Amino acid sequence: MATQDLTAEDFQQTLDESDILLIDFWADWCGPCKQFAPVYEEVSEQHPDVTFAKVDTEAEQELAAAANITSIPTLMAFREKVLVFAQPGALNAEQLNGVISAVKDLDMDEVHKQVAEQQNADDEPKG
Repeated sequence: MATQDLTAEDFQQTLDESDILLIDFWADWCGPCKQFAPVYEEVSEQHPDVTFAKVDTEAEQELAAAANITSIPTLMAFREKVLVFAQPGALNAEQLNGVISAVKDLDMDEVHKQVAEQQNADDEPKG
């Protein structure tokens, strides 16, 4: 599956429709981003069950800000709408495949349980 460009307008829909969503935050002026782009594209062809998206941080500054992007390239991975990985820096194909394998291997029942516990702890009054 080829990569798709992601905008603020279609971010939520893409997240909702994707079991696993990888997002590459990049910019045209960024050398490491340009080095990572062909690796990301190549690996996307090996995983048709994963949605590979790209966000141009120059064109989508609000989306990049909402995602707290401070360094590019930054790779984020969502599984079942939960952010499970976020890391700046270009990866090689082996590293990217490792991230994808780890995301696929997650016990999402446990992840959702941890998210719920964290949200409950955040909701408790601080004394």
